[in-house]
Amino acid sequence: MNAPDNSKVSKKLSFLDRYLTLWIFLAMAAGIGAGYFIPGVENFVNLFSVGTTNIPIAAGLILMMYPPFAKVRYEDMGDVFRNKRILGLSLVQNWVIGPILMFVIAIVFLRDYPEYMAGLIMIGLARCIAMVIVWNELAKGDTEYAAGLVAFNSVFQVIFYSVYAWVFITVLPPLFGLQGMAVDISIGQIAESVFIYLGIPAIAGALTRLIGVKRMGRERYHQVVVPKISPITLIALLFTIVVMFSLKGNLIVSIPMDVVRIAIPLLVYFVVMFLVSFWMGKKVGADYSKTTTLAFTAASNNFELAIAVAVAVFGLNSGAAFAAVIGPLVEVPVMIGLVNVAFWFQRKYFKQ
Repeated sequence: MNAPDNSKVSKKLSFLDRYLTLWIFLAMAAGIGAGYFIPGVENFVNLFSVGTTNIPIAAGLILMMYPPFAKVRYEDMGDVFRNKRILGLSLVQNWVIGPILMFVIAIVFLRDYPEYMAGLIMIGLARCIAMVIVWNELAKGDTEYAAGLVAFNSVFQVIFYSVYAWVFITVLPPLFGLQGMAVDISIGQIAESVFIYLGIPAIAGALTRLIGVKRMGRERYHQVVVPKISPITLIALLFTIVVMFSLKGNLIVSIPMDVVRIAIPLLVYFVVMFLVSFWMGKKVGADYSKTTTLAFTAASNNFELAIAVAVAVFGLNSGAAFAAVIGPLVEVPVMIGLVNVAFWFQRKYFKQ
């Protein structure tokens, strides 16, 4: 089969899709500008919070993930869980390679900054259950496999996150001559985060598709409804970026070297984790869509949970909480870049 004409594909993209990278950086700049130049923006946004959950960010994330979940062909999900090779590979990538890699990178780069180090380790332990859906969709990954792997990781996250946090933050650092820190986070707190950021959009999306397919038929639903709700993802993504960056715009400008100090190991982690996971997927014979899904599922992280845990355990103004917040600020532009890397890999290594 001949490779698609990229110019024709580009012409089919909407104006919003075609210049997505530009919109991402403009949203980041707008958020930083608002946080730095407009007094009281951070306090105003934080007024809309319940516990450690920021309502505007939660709303943006839920809306962002709703369209992808409304596109999932749930009747095909059985194939995902029957593919033990893909599930096993995802399990190794997310719960063995990812946490260990982030731990090593954190102690190499931030051993003299223990709170920043703890924040990074928390990011590495929080496997992605949210924005990976968006990155996977942008890179044309397998939607059904993304939903299945996200659900798979969610179960493991609820069961093992508190144990992993204790091992990687309290037990292991003293073995490397570093100070360990006590971590007290309950399974209930983790389950709450999973429900907010995964359960709500998944339920809403599944109900939308169930009702839509029942009334319109599967093909008409995907031809009529899906194109109408798809722009919600990118609009919500841009909104969420503006809000997130506005919350820390002042700090980003005031202590830029600390931001850089945290951003460099995060950049290393995201890129290495993506490349290693992509290579592993290709090696086991997965096609492009599944390989891409594996790579983004492994490279992305659940920053919502990491921030919530860091704030709950170490406090809102702690170094760990600051490092956790920097996580998504680095992840967003890096993952956009890796979407383009995935397309380059597709052209170079996969037959169309």
